[in-house]
Amino acid sequence: MSWAWGIVWPALLLTPALAAQQTDLFERDVKPLITANCLGCHNRKIRMSGLSLASRQDAMAGGKRGPVLVPGRPAESRLLKVLRHQDAVKMPPGRMLAAGEIDRFERWIAGGVVWPEEAARAAPKPNHWSFKTPKKPPLPPVKNTAWPRSPVDRFILARLEKEGIAPSPEAPKTTLIRRAYLDLIGLLPSPEQVRAFLDDTRSDAWERVIDGLLASPHYGERWGRRWLDYARYADSDAGSRDEPRQIWRYRDWVIHALNRDLPFDRFVLEQLAGDLLPQPTDDQLIATGFHRNSVLQIEAGTDREQYRVEAVFDRVDTTGTVFLGLSVGCARCHDHKYDPITHREYYRLFAFFNTSDEWGNDRPRYNARLHNLHQVHAPLLEFASPEEIRRRDQLVDRVLKLEDELEKIRRESGRRTGDPRAKALDEEIKTLIKQVPRFESSMIMRELPQRRDTHVFLGGDFLSQGERVDPGTPSFLHPFPGGASATRLDLARWLVDPENPLLARVTVNRIWQEYFGRGIVETENDFGTQAAPPTHPELLDWLSVTFVESGWSRKAIHRLITTSAAYRQSSHARRDLQEKDPRNYLLARQSRLRLDAEIVRDAALSASGLLAPRVGGPSMFPPQPAAAMQASQVKKTWTASTAPDRYRRGMYTFFWRVTPHPSLVVFDAPNSMTACTRRTRSNTPLQALAMLNELAFHEFAQGMAERLVKEIPAGGEPRMRRAFELCLSRQPDVSELERLRELLAAERDDLESRPEDAEKLVRADPSAGAHAIELAVWTALSRVLLNTDEFMTRE
Repeated sequence: MSWAWGIVWPALLLTPALAAQQTDLFERDVKPLITANCLGCHNRKIRMSGLSLASRQDAMAGGKRGPVLVPGRPAESRLLKVLRHQDAVKMPPGRMLAAGEIDRFERWIAGGVVWPEEAARAAPKPNHWSFKTPKKPPLPPVKNTAWPRSPVDRFILARLEKEGIAPSPEAPKTTLIRRAYLDLIGLLPSPEQVRAFLDDTRSDAWERVIDGLLASPHYGERWGRRWLDYARYADSDAGSRDEPRQIWRYRDWVIHALNRDLPFDRFVLEQLAGDLLPQPTDDQLIATGFHRNSVLQIEAGTDREQYRVEAVFDRVDTTGTVFLGLSVGCARCHDHKYDPITHREYYRLFAFFNTSDEWGNDRPRYNARLHNLHQVHAPLLEFASPEEIRRRDQLVDRVLKLEDELEKIRRESGRRTGDPRAKALDEEIKTLIKQVPRFESSMIMRELPQRRDTHVFLGGDFLSQGERVDPGTPSFLHPFPGGASATRLDLARWLVDPENPLLARVTVNRIWQEYFGRGIVETENDFGTQAAPPTHPELLDWLSVTFVESGWSRKAIHRLITTSAAYRQSSHARRDLQEKDPRNYLLARQSRLRLDAEIVRDAALSASGLLAPRVGGPSMFPPQPAAAMQASQVKKTWTASTAPDRYRRGMYTFFWRVTPHPSLVVFDAPNSMTACTRRTRSNTPLQALAMLNELAFHEFAQGMAERLVKEIPAGGEPRMRRAFELCLSRQPDVSELERLRELLAAERDDLESRPEDAEKLVRADPSAGAHAIELAVWTALSRVLLNTDEFMTRE
């Protein structure tokens, strides 16, 4: 009791209004700075110089150099001197926080060092903001009533006006339309689409563009790829063998569900428990592939039960991350360190998935010669007649029995070859294997006829079983009505209950993140007590409630955001924001975002004119370096697809988990081993080298050159302008035109002296050498434009 009192006393000594202000100051302004700048070295594990800033208790204890905080007395607090570089120790190492950021620390110390999550943790019931069902707040008043275009703008502008910051002006129309196309469908607008928007003087011209993009079949591809990150989608098992799996129909289900704006609550329910719905359709069964995307180890000698359990762990952790925004996996071995999820409650969640059918020790082994993956990957939805499936199963059973006999003969004879009985049996097996039919299928979820008992695993070890538990949910969230016989369908219904305080918040936050580069809650995968506080909490709750009220329509949320003035702002950096808001938390401007790995390819395909626009279908194999598959223990072949599949969108690239396509890796695509809710964005020399030298991108440059020569026969400046429009959706300025002229002249001079090199650069077989030189020159220019920072960036 005295410990809890010592932690919360500053807030209790303040008036309720001042305590609320200090709490808001810490959550909004101080805690993110501590997380970003201090906790890497000063946490409970590392404790550099003996100091941890993981909690108020730790911070008040100080370190080897003594106390760092004196509540209510900033001048006596060594932390401020360290941050202002007025001490022998200067923090953060090698740099200094902005003056405004240090001022926040000073105000926080002057207010008593309020650290509210410690008080919440000491309380008998969790009181964290994200664990309370959101209520729809009123739209805040603003002074500049002319700026808002969407209700979300009122929340953004009210905060900016409070801080004395003006929003940025609207971006140029060419920037806006390129931004919208990349954000909503992941493709570039054509020059004709840009021109039509520039010429459209109607007051709702922008809204018409947005509505058209939301209706595009490519919308489902762009936003489906993001959902596949959450679903850890891949075309192979991982593990040492990394065998291929058939699950692309799940990817297509996601695309089509998004295109028809399937209500999000139904979208969730069908993925978690479509197989448990009354008389489920094939589509509802395919949807359950969401939880069949876990990795699978089928190497001979492995304990299949261990990897079955690992798959269940993955499903529990993914469910917590994707639908609750909580790191429930931390409770696998013990009670969660920060959030009110107990070790026992983790295994109550585990129980929902522990009753699913799965390849285990009771199933036929994997035979590398037979490739009986249909048994390993079962349960499956197979696209064949019952008679065909029965014949296949009989042949496979016969082969496996003969394999056992063959192995027995070899053991008895003590040799692998030379025994006539073994030779005859081996020939029979080979003949039978050739007769085994192969069917198209999709991995699905299915319940066992009899439920498995679920026990708490002591220390997370599946061999150390503790008490038996029934299915259930964390007690600190809304009530769960199910009992001991509850199923995944009951869990899914609990998740999409409007009383769930997390699902809508987590979902709209991730949508927001895609448009502004950061969520309203920056820690998009952690809404627990260690989460970054929402920068605009009222906006988050308003969007969450609106999402549910709209019938869980994601397109409605996309439209609210993309029609806002906040979204339409310029992304140009501003000097005044460097001091007041260097990381753009207040959204006084837009953010420049490097394109995702797949969209870098898609944008190049758009500009080149090579894009094959077909939506859905099996994965394809674009060209890649010959050595790319050598990292796999079991060598795989990669035969590049031919047109038109060769020029399909990046999301259809066959994804081997162990040896993913190099261009996806170099542009930070996730590894698909676990759910990824936010991609990293890097800028490295390897990316430039890939854009310049990889065969696929060179083909895009060749295709663009052919397009330019065909569309603008006269060449010269009109063709240069067309190239600029195709890549950057705008006209070049005078200096850019001059640099392009210099590039063209240099390339032409070089290639005319070495015409044999020109023929190596072009894709087509030209009828005359002069034509080859022309195509090669424009291929070189196309490579340059496709490799610019502006091309790979969404402004």
